[in-house]
Amino acid sequence: MTVELLTREGCQMCATARRDLTRICGELGVEFTEVDVDRAAADGRPEIRAEFGDRLPVVLLDGDEHSYWEVDEPRLRADLTRQG
Repeated sequence: MTVELLTREGCQMCATARRDLTRICGELGVEFTEVDVDRAAADGRPEIRAEFGDRLPVVLLDGDEHSYWEVDEPRLRADLTRQG
């Protein structure tokens, strides 16, 4: 299972989501990646910013939107435990 956090530089909610994911994923032994949507757009992936840029941070599980604006911790733990 892949966990991806979509963020933007200077976003305080993104920083909070990063801390939450670091803690949760660390406890469960799951790694996650972080993608800055503005950098992704500049690197040739404008569709990611177009789709998700107005509701950051966004947590994706296996490429599907799991939560946005904040980490839904109970749901995330359940999903990672069930599928992990």
